[in-house]
Order: sequence, then C-alpha cells, then structure tokens
Amino acid sequence: MPGTELFGYEEKKEVNDVLETGVLFRYGHDAQRNNQWKARDFEAEVKKITGAKFAHAVSSGSTAVACALAGAGIGAGDEVIVPPFTFIASVEAVLFAGALPVFAEVDETLCLSADGIRKAVTPKTKAVLLVHMCGGMANMDEILKVCKEHNLVLVEDAGQAFAASYKGTSVGLFGKTGCYSFDFFKIATAGEGGVLVTNDEQAYHHAETYSDHGHDHIGNNRGMENHPIIGFNFRISEVHAAIGAVQTRRVPHIREVNRKNKKFLTDALSKTPGIGFATIVDPEGDSATFLNLLMPDTETAKRTVEALNANGIGGFNYWFTNMYHFINQWDHLKDLKVAAKLTINVLGAPQDYKNLHLPKSQDVVGRLISFGIRVTWTPEQLNALAEGISKSVNQALSTVHA
Repeated sequence: MPGTELFGYEEKKEVNDVLETGVLFRYGHDAQRNNQWKARDFEAEVKKITGAKFAHAVSSGSTAVACALAGAGIGAGDEVIVPPFTFIASVEAVLFAGALPVFAEVDETLCLSADGIRKAVTPKTKAVLLVHMCGGMANMDEILKVCKEHNLVLVEDAGQAFAASYKGTSVGLFGKTGCYSFDFFKIATAGEGGVLVTNDEQAYHHAETYSDHGHDHIGNNRGMENHPIIGFNFRISEVHAAIGAVQTRRVPHIREVNRKNKKFLTDALSKTPGIGFATIVDPEGDSATFLNLLMPDTETAKRTVEALNANGIGGFNYWFTNMYHFINQWDHLKDLKVAAKLTINVLGAPQDYKNLHLPKSQDVVGRLISFGIRVTWTPEQLNALAEGISKSVNQALSTVHA
C-alpha cells in the first residue's frame, strides 16, 4: 500500500519540527511549541481531501471508530447493525461502547447491503455501523433510504476508504459521524492514527471531548478545563500527526496513480475467463487502493490463491485464512471471550453468534481475492503481475475441471 511506500524529506522535516520544540503532546504548551500544531495541520489536510466541516485526529483507526460511535450517541444496550466482513476493530468498538452488535449480510460491493440491513432491523435497532471495505464504497442511496425508513443513526467506518467518494461526497460524510484509519497499511499513514469526521458540530465536540478523558478544551488552561463527560485517552501524538499531515498531502497524487494502475490490471484481467470483480457503485469515486477479484466459487478461489503463492504472486482470500477480517475467524467473539461483554451478559446476545446464517456473505467473501495496489509499480511490474494472476487463475480452473 502507498502508505508503506512513500516516505521522504517532508516527513523527516515535519517530525524534526516537533522534536526541536520538545512538545509531543497535542494540547497546550503554547510558549514552547514555536507555533507547531501538527495535529491541527493533520486535521486541516483531512478536511481538504474530504470536505468535512470538522475533523479530529486520534491515536488509531480503531479509536476513531470508538469516537465516531460516541459522537453519534451510541451507548449501552443499543443494537448496532454491523458487517461480518470488516477488520475486527469495528465490532470491538461497538462492544466497548456497551452496545450490541447485530450482523447483517454484505453484497458484492463488499459492504453491508440495503437488503441485509433491512432484514436485520428489530425494534431495538439504534444504528448502522457501515464499513466501506477495500477502498470502495457501499450503495449509499439504498442504504440511506433504509436508515430513513427505520429512523436509524448511520455511522461510517471508512478506515480502508480514505479519499473514496460516492456521487461527489466523501465516504464518511453521509452519516452522523465517520472515520478513517492512517495505520501502516493505508493509502496514507501516520504509523498509527485515525481521524473522526462529521458535519455535525455537536457530534464533533462530543467526540473530541470523549477522546481526551472528557476535557471540553474550552479556554487556554488545561488544568482549569471542565469535564462534561467521562472519556478515555485516544489522543494522537504530535509526531504521528506530523507524518499523517504530510502523507495526506500526497493522497491526490497517490489516488491518481492508483487508479491508472488498477485500470491497467482490470483491463488486462477482464480478458481472462473466470475472473470477475467486486462491484464499485461509483467508479469515479474509487480510491483504488485494492484490486478485488471475485472467482466463480470458493473452491476456485482457494485453488487460485494456492497457485498465486506457488507462482510468487501473492494475493489473499479472507474466507479460509486467518486474516482477522471475517467472522469465520472470530471464535473469541462467538464464545464471548471479550473484555467488554457486560452488556451482553446483562441483556443477552441479540443473535446466536455461534450459529449465524449469512449465506450471501459467505459466498461473496469466499470468492474474493484481494491485491493491494502499489503506487511505485513500474510498467514491467504491472505486466508481470497481470500475467501472473491470469496464469494462476487458468491453473486453478484447469485443476477444478480436471
């Protein structure tokens, strides 16, 4: 992923600016910091890319999800519809909010489907935590319609989809709150970091207060600030924010190159029988961080991954590996081996997590093979990758048909 590829003088300079002040804390210490406010810079760059009115940087994408839920008013006993295909942090954030996760089906967008959400709604449903997976976006028109029908709060985890949009609006800005991840494997990285975004001023203030032990950040004396709510320490450091700000400035270039590289691969691989692609509902808004293939069936996907590995190509499937992004790997959740299980113990699980029936999700994720797009690929490398993938698929299909 580009976040692991592009480091240069700019990142070093910004980090050195922080180190020279000696102030790594994002708040206060005005006299010592020589007007260096890297968290604010990071937030400003995210607002430029997304068009969000408010942005707040925190320590990780995971804590950004927690802050997004808090900012949206999600808490103890609320049922929250979640996907079975996401990094586990999305579900963890719901549990640690004291809420109850309810799993619904994904479709070939790799995101929750409107139909899946509708079928999972109960009288106790408070919100939908929509995850935009693998660089793309959900079908927002249909999902917004369902949320309106049932008066559901929409929270967006766009951790893997920073710089993606739907019909001109950045993902993360359709709901009450949204968030992005800037860990080491994203389109831009802070090493570790996340950003909450919203166009709702009240939700923003609640979230940024929650992220810092309930400090209201009013005035210029941290020792005299009020604490209207209980929160926790989800603060980002100035060092991480400095890197995040520079990396975010690189995103328009990265996205442009990503799209060219993905188009080349898609055009080339479209000629190979047996290869399909995950649905991108708005191709103009694709961040193009992933190439997502959909094979005819799970067995073909498994054999294709085996062939890819044998041919030194790579690629990963989430269904039969331990990637930690699919419910098949979440035995600890099914057995309720989680620290934040008080709500479930008191109210009971809203679903039988051990025996969930999600055939559409099992089918889609079982057929999925993903490749991270790299911004530094040469034309020769792109050609070799396309040929290697095509060769591997042909080998897998011939084995299946033998």
